[in-house]
Amino acid sequence: MAGPSPAMTSDGPAQLRMNPTHTDRYLLSGLMGWPVMHSRSPQLHNYWLAQHGLTGSYLPLAIKPEALRGALRALPALGFSGCNLTIPHKQAALGMVDRLDPVAKRIGAVNCVVVSPDGSLEGRNTDAFGFIESVREAQPGWRADAGPTAVIGAGGGARAVLVGLIDQGAREIRLVNRTPARAAALAQELGGPIKPLDWAQRHLALDGAAMLINTTNQGMVGEPPLDLALDRLPVGTLVCDIIYIPRETPLLAAARKRGNPTMNGLGMLIHQARPAFHAWFGIMPEATPELRAMVEATT
Repeated sequence: MAGPSPAMTSDGPAQLRMNPTHTDRYLLSGLMGWPVMHSRSPQLHNYWLAQHGLTGSYLPLAIKPEALRGALRALPALGFSGCNLTIPHKQAALGMVDRLDPVAKRIGAVNCVVVSPDGSLEGRNTDAFGFIESVREAQPGWRADAGPTAVIGAGGGARAVLVGLIDQGAREIRLVNRTPARAAALAQELGGPIKPLDWAQRHLALDGAAMLINTTNQGMVGEPPLDLALDRLPVGTLVCDIIYIPRETPLLAAARKRGNPTMNGLGMLIHQARPAFHAWFGIMPEATPELRAMVEATT
């Protein structure tokens, strides 16, 4: 999940591996979503294409839900190496691709589609990898088993975060959601050390926590802030929010003011993109400070 980066020579076109600057076609990939123009993913991938001397483009593709199947099936004929998927397509694509990798099956969502040489489509999910790598970037000494982790929310973002934590050896995950039945169902489905808690217990869930993660949309631009008091949270606890617009949500601002280390969702966005680029083009790109600064300038 979040071990060493894949070798540059694995599952990429041999032509690109040998001489990435001299290809016989214009390289194409993109992001399907509805809406999609707000995404920063084109910035990431087009930066890497230029950095590695590849001739091609990563395009925002505004695809309505009813057109998703046709759009996916058109990828091989149009010469696309693959695409990313965002809201509202991640779950719908599960039944539209030819194969699913084990992580996508567990998370129950596809965020990366890879076009195989025979034109078939493989669905993958790189969000769990992206989250874990972003935590390691923020705190290189982080360990999932260092203490309890409190996770707020039980939606699609939570599923990826939970799978990542479980695979890294987390021993106690306190899952808090406004609808307790949804948290309980998710805990049963994923297994592992997940303890579902009622919304009324959200403040108690912070007692002794080594990490707090908000996976809801509360605090995003246009949404109300997350209703969570941090009084019980240890000052040394890492506070994460998978939101990256704004760069500092009310939760992160409150945590920073009391002395907690914080991490927004920009690192997850960048790191989930890396294995997708590798799958399409045979090169594992780096998450450089220059790249982060470029994206931050637009958020």
